[in-house]
Amino acid sequence: MSTSAGAPLPDRRDALLVVAAAVAVNLIGAIGVPFTATESAWFAGLDLPAYYPPSWAFGVVWPVLYALIGAAAALVYLGGREGEGRAGGAARLARDARIALVLFGVQLVVNVAWSPVFWGLERPDLGLVVLGLLLPLVVATIAAFDRVDRRAALLLVPYLAWNCFATALNYGIWALN
Repeated sequence: MSTSAGAPLPDRRDALLVVAAAVAVNLIGAIGVPFTATESAWFAGLDLPAYYPPSWAFGVVWPVLYALIGAAAALVYLGGREGEGRAGGAARLARDARIALVLFGVQLVVNVAWSPVFWGLERPDLGLVVLGLLLPLVVATIAAFDRVDRRAALLLVPYLAWNCFATALNYGIWALN
């Protein structure tokens, strides 16, 4: 059921769904922002790895990543529709699409949990545990998305790469402190 990379672009209604999903995932991702306190005494007292990027980078990277993964989820939803429901109602989702979207939801919950754990609890060790759960979930989500729409799977690759980098950062902070 995988859609090739050369598949036609979505129609206007579908394009609006992709944009809405990108915005919605950004709003969900913003749940962690109140916990992020780079100016806190706790964070200021930490030794950071030499490869720690400037703080502004996170504010640029995460919205882009959340937009990509939201768009990817929308593509899986659109690619997984199996015709119209009764009386022109909502389309039923194929099994592969349902599994992919459940995995997506689970990994998004784990993603959002990292900020309250790392920043809120001031626990880099537990943050590393959260990331240890997140990485295989993202890989599983990419594989599940690929069964429905190859483009959606590819949109998650930068997210996986950044989470690998975030894991290295979290590990570096834990190891230095």
